[in-house]
Amino acid sequence: MLRFAFLLILNLHFCNTPLFSQPSPGRAEHPNIIFIMADDHAVDAISAYGSNRIQTPNIDRLAREGMRFDKAFVTNSICAPSRAVILTGKHSHLNGVRDNVNTFDSSQQTFPKLLQQAGYQTAIAGKWHLKSEPTGFDFWKVLPDQGDYYQPDFRTPQGLVQEEGYVTDIITDEAIGWLDKSRDKSRPFLLVYQHKAPHREWWPSQGHLRDFKDKPVPEPASLFDDYSGRGTAARDAEMRISTHMGLTNDSKIKPELARRLGFEDFIPWYSNAYTNQYNKLTQEQRRNWEAVYGPINADFEKNTPSGDALTRWKYQRYMQDYLASIKSVDDNIGRLLDYLEKSGLAENTLIIYTSDQGFYLGEHGWFDKRFMYEESFRTPLIVRWPGRIKPGSANSDLVQNLDFAETILDAAGLPIPEDMQGRSLLPLLRGQEVEWRDALYYHYYEYPGIHAVKRHCGVRTARYKLIHFYYDVDEWELYDLERDPQEMRNVIAQPEYRAVKEELLGKLRALQVQYRDSDALAQEILLEDLNRK
Repeated sequence: MLRFAFLLILNLHFCNTPLFSQPSPGRAEHPNIIFIMADDHAVDAISAYGSNRIQTPNIDRLAREGMRFDKAFVTNSICAPSRAVILTGKHSHLNGVRDNVNTFDSSQQTFPKLLQQAGYQTAIAGKWHLKSEPTGFDFWKVLPDQGDYYQPDFRTPQGLVQEEGYVTDIITDEAIGWLDKSRDKSRPFLLVYQHKAPHREWWPSQGHLRDFKDKPVPEPASLFDDYSGRGTAARDAEMRISTHMGLTNDSKIKPELARRLGFEDFIPWYSNAYTNQYNKLTQEQRRNWEAVYGPINADFEKNTPSGDALTRWKYQRYMQDYLASIKSVDDNIGRLLDYLEKSGLAENTLIIYTSDQGFYLGEHGWFDKRFMYEESFRTPLIVRWPGRIKPGSANSDLVQNLDFAETILDAAGLPIPEDMQGRSLLPLLRGQEVEWRDALYYHYYEYPGIHAVKRHCGVRTARYKLIHFYYDVDEWELYDLERDPQEMRNVIAQPEYRAVKEELLGKLRALQVQYRDSDALAQEILLEDLNRK
């Protein structure tokens, strides 16, 4: 009887104890984990991926010392849904965040909660963008919604606080400050370190205002795409640099000057957004800002472009500010890496760098994201783990943000819940030969909505992509990515692709079954969204 009681007490003890109790930070089976995510960072704006637009030496360092994934993609190319997928390891139709209007149910299972329950100390600093209060974190300090570039507010458990300075620097200060002064150094940690930049409105830091001012950026070949090779969705989308990019909020032409010259922004409140951010600048910041943007405004007034010349001018302005915003992200990643080296944390710290999705840098004449076309579907993914990943390695398997939660749990030595839908990337990171997926599934929901990108789902294999646009249209597109990597020519109706179309349709249906999605569910969600809006 006593033996039974002892075993019962022992069993209860272990059932209510983390999987490990205060493990040493040096134990390789419980690595520290830092998950870094920028917002709207396109693959073609990272020099490690061969960009001819920018040099990103600190992100490149991660690639040089770790693994670069060349075929990493998202499940739903929009901010909040991507974040929900990463946290839960589940597609949008299951985690409940299908668009930027939905609120994340923070009571559900997430990988930070599972790490926390197992003994990890957890923290998040930076962008959250999921409306609800962060859970599963011992420390959190996050931007409300999109946040501001200068003098940003932050949500905290104690309420809203405002910090003076530039948002990318402040987020890094918070991250390093927590690592250095606040965490329990006897336990492994998870740090979720997420930047606002380079999200639209692309306000560079004071130190990078001039970086690209006099450096013309190469134009993409499809800047003046007429969409003749595709369908209704591409033609109807409202994200063209020529007509939908604002002169005020986006190009930094002062509202009064734009109005005097006869320009009206596609969405008028952009003018107010510019004014609100400008008014948050300190006097010194405003002087520095005017020293750069004052001459740009004066030149625009004197030599006002029109037609294709205006599109080209907007593209250059867009790139100057977007790329300069990324320079601050790269600088601050360098600060973090330097801290890890000096503190002795680098060796046993797994670092993941990614973006919540890709972004159009003028391809097809666009900015923004949302489509399943490569530029917004594809995302950067670089992973460094000293001693466990071969430095300078690259991977070309089809991976998704659906896999991140599983990878992190696996790296921490924790079981992966059966209801998560991705796969751990650890075998790929180790360079192992494993049987991997041959197709990816995608589903985008935010329509009707800003930028007017129609609802669609699709499948991508190593060579082909099949997309179904629905709601107010019923159109299919098929692309041969080997012959047409820019996706300029829909070949769905060409007889020689009939067998490919049938094969991809079969894969699409199989993935919908695997991920518990369907056309019927899409219609139910559509009715729910329409009633909500």
